[in-house]
Amino acid sequence: MPTPALEAESLAQIVYTSGTESRPKGAMLSHAAVIAEYVSCVADIAIATDDVMLHALPLFHCAQLDNFLGPCVYVGATNVITAAPAPDKVLGLIESERITSFFAPPTVWISLLRSPLFEQANLDSLAKGYYGASIMPVEVLREMQQRLPGVRLWNLYGQTEIAPVALALQPEDQLRKAGAAGRAVLNVETRVVDESMRDVAPGEVGEIVHRSPQLLSGYYRDPERTAAAFEGGWFHSGDLGTMDEEGYITVVDRMKDMIKSGGENVASREVEEALYRMPGVAEAAVIGLPHPVWIEAVVAVVVAKSGHALDEAELQAHCRRHLSPFKVPRQVMVVDALPKNASGKVLKRDLRQRYTTQQN
Repeated sequence: MPTPALEAESLAQIVYTSGTESRPKGAMLSHAAVIAEYVSCVADIAIATDDVMLHALPLFHCAQLDNFLGPCVYVGATNVITAAPAPDKVLGLIESERITSFFAPPTVWISLLRSPLFEQANLDSLAKGYYGASIMPVEVLREMQQRLPGVRLWNLYGQTEIAPVALALQPEDQLRKAGAAGRAVLNVETRVVDESMRDVAPGEVGEIVHRSPQLLSGYYRDPERTAAAFEGGWFHSGDLGTMDEEGYITVVDRMKDMIKSGGENVASREVEEALYRMPGVAEAAVIGLPHPVWIEAVVAVVVAKSGHALDEAELQAHCRRHLSPFKVPRQVMVVDALPKNASGKVLKRDLRQRYTTQQN
């Protein structure tokens, strides 16, 4: 098990977790951990010397810093850095700088697809597209494949504590394993386990755990949470997932996002995937809110595509056609935008606070 503190000369970074669910934690990463992660990126996500990579997320976001900028410097690729992932800026730079590689979370890819400038931009230089930081809706992935047919896509999954890539879904698996996070990268070993740390059967839900030289050495000044994270000798991701017979892992939900409604577990991701199948939905976030009878009620917050009108009854009827009755949102709010942090992750914590306050 890694030690909870690092010698000063071995500490490369203290990177804070995104804090979308709870108070951010300072993940201490050694030089060896960061270099091991660079090697995994070169080996499994095809970071190459001839890449011209556009970096549009803040460099305090560990995915942009350690999955892309660092490995690109490591192999001698060309880096183009911009201040924000605004669609007009990103699309313009891809065209003017002949960008070959670009990473963004699903929310940014969605904003590019919805931009009126998308069809006008010359994107023929773009050869590699990466997504991660949160789960990509399968319907959006299919749209990306259709509208960017010349772009090879990779899905990256991990967390700040593993510097931050653990799994990758390769281009040839994007549609064959649509919705999966992929398989463990070179320097990572991953399992899906039950509460007793036993491997679950293929297709059964368990917690995703890792062992790797890429892992943090501890949380800064927090030995208790460090010990809890490495209980049983493996790092506990806090994510629920399944593993199939080929070793591909699909993330079901964050443990903290699993909704307990009327004695049943409802994965927010499953409800969100159903909502994305409705043509007028641009973005969706599903949360659990306190309920006097059901303990938690399934609640959806959605953003409509430009030119589309959505109403609660229509959205609920759509969900009833695709979901079991207990998974259908009891309430749907249509909003102009979802709250996000600087790296593009939806802040479900803020949504829960906002709508719980409105109920009280």
